[in-house]
Amino acid sequence: MESLVFILAILFAMLCARFEDTWIDHVICKVGTAVYYIPPFWLGVVLVLIFSVNLKILPSSGAYDIGMAGDVGNRILHMILPLTVMILSHLWYYAYMIRNKLLDEVRKDYVLLARMKGIGKNKVLWKHCLRNVAPTIVSIMAISIPHVLSGTYIAESVFNYPGLGALSVESAKYHDYNLLMLLVLITGVFVILSSIIAQLINEVIDPRMKSMEVSSWN
Repeated sequence: MESLVFILAILFAMLCARFEDTWIDHVICKVGTAVYYIPPFWLGVVLVLIFSVNLKILPSSGAYDIGMAGDVGNRILHMILPLTVMILSHLWYYAYMIRNKLLDEVRKDYVLLARMKGIGKNKVLWKHCLRNVAPTIVSIMAISIPHVLSGTYIAESVFNYPGLGALSVESAKYHDYNLLMLLVLITGVFVILSSIIAQLINEVIDPRMKSMEVSSWN
């Protein structure tokens, strides 16, 4: 889910940077900000009311219908609404940070020089700017895990979808503190591992980071 959030965030950020200060940029920023500030639990209830109660095209809760645990299509249908809530509640937060980082990059001298040489704006954005901000994006992805996990807890509770979020809520509700502590430890391990992996990926993307780390030790 986190990968999907960041893929969409990068696409929206690139679109805003490509059409900076145009109606496309303004509409995406305003709509994204409005959606981000909608409480996830309220958004989930509204989606259930629209698509499950009124239109009757999507299931409102659970991971699958009774007797259809092995039906992949049925499981996908049950994932649509929870996944939509989790994506919408986090998408613009990261898209806006990436957009601002890209706009800072666009104003640097090497971009102006590339534009003067006749290189297209799309090529500069995708080939140079995005590559230079990639370490920042990877770092944001690493530290976003607790934020995204908190959204899954809300979505799983609203839609009664089985997962770590729903299990954490149930363990707190019934005072099963041993299980709750175990889930907290698992979350902590995910955060630490993601930070380590992000650092390794950043060193591959930008070898200067590794050389800077070595020089700091010396």
